[in-house]
Amino acid sequence: MEVNAADRTVFENRRQRLKALLVAEGVPALLVSHPANRFYLSGFELHDSQCNESVGWLVITARDRDALFTDARFTDAALRLWPQEDLCIYGAGKHAAMGEFLKGRGVTCLGFDPKAVSVFDHERLREQFALVPAGGLVERLRLVKEPGEVELLRAACGLNHRIMRALSDVLVPGMSEAEAAWQIERLFREAGAEGLSFPSIVGVDKNAALPHAIPGDTRIARDCLVLVDAGCRLSGYCSDQTRTYWVGREPSERFQETKRLVISAQKAAMDVIKPGVRMAEAYGAAHRVFEDAGVAGQFTHSLGHGIGLETHEGPSLAPRTEGVFAPGMVVTVEPGLYDPAWGGVRWEYMVVVTEEGCKAL
Repeated sequence: MEVNAADRTVFENRRQRLKALLVAEGVPALLVSHPANRFYLSGFELHDSQCNESVGWLVITARDRDALFTDARFTDAALRLWPQEDLCIYGAGKHAAMGEFLKGRGVTCLGFDPKAVSVFDHERLREQFALVPAGGLVERLRLVKEPGEVELLRAACGLNHRIMRALSDVLVPGMSEAEAAWQIERLFREAGAEGLSFPSIVGVDKNAALPHAIPGDTRIARDCLVLVDAGCRLSGYCSDQTRTYWVGREPSERFQETKRLVISAQKAAMDVIKPGVRMAEAYGAAHRVFEDAGVAGQFTHSLGHGIGLETHEGPSLAPRTEGVFAPGMVVTVEPGLYDPAWGGVRWEYMVVVTEEGCKAL
């Protein structure tokens, strides 16, 4: 992803905000090892090339210069956005190279995120530095999206809307779930998406009762329901939408009633999302609609989640979530009802919290 001068200013401003947070938390320097956090602060490589290796790490200091660490494969990419004097290219001895580089700058203590550092890396880093747990600091900044981020999410969501509308003509009797998933990916890529934000979920009839159904050989029949949960990545930012379609003639009464309840629960939740409201209250509003209808036991997951550089990021809209909504947060609102003997219906919007309430993207 190309990073221009304006982007570099955005990343620098984010690092300055993190530095202020480090000072407030008493953390002298923070190791940033989670890929999305690395990109958020530097513009360097949104993804690691393999799940079992790292493209590189950042170290953000509270009061001094920051440093980027990577290997020789990424030298040119790093130099396009990072000063050479603050770049360390390591070889096989990654942890020792980091120790030498940072100790030369007086850094002897590192904060780290226990959720993002392996036991192996922790043991090797402990040979070089004093380590202190300091999890969730970058995620705290990422909770509230900048206006530019909201617009990127709006664009990704707009593309998602186009694809979901097109699926009314794509999903036809005889097509398998796996074939439908491939058509969804093709449509996204042909429309300009960088890729999917997650593997598409397609569930026909009873398979739709699996919230994360894996598309298989089950085929769409005439007069059946099809749940589709799909998203794309555009300019690094993710979309995530679920729609449940009826393929065939007039939808069954049960489908229509289930869909009505799900959309009613979604509206009830969106009506309470506004600055200062506890996040758990949004879940509670949706759950009460299902309770009143006697189907709350079929609502088996949280109401939604934050979305941005990652499909699932903070906050979680679960019944025990702490914290309150703030302007600029972007979350999904996706209630669903699932019956293994019949199927399931889920309906999902991405919404941005505004000064007055929330608005679907």
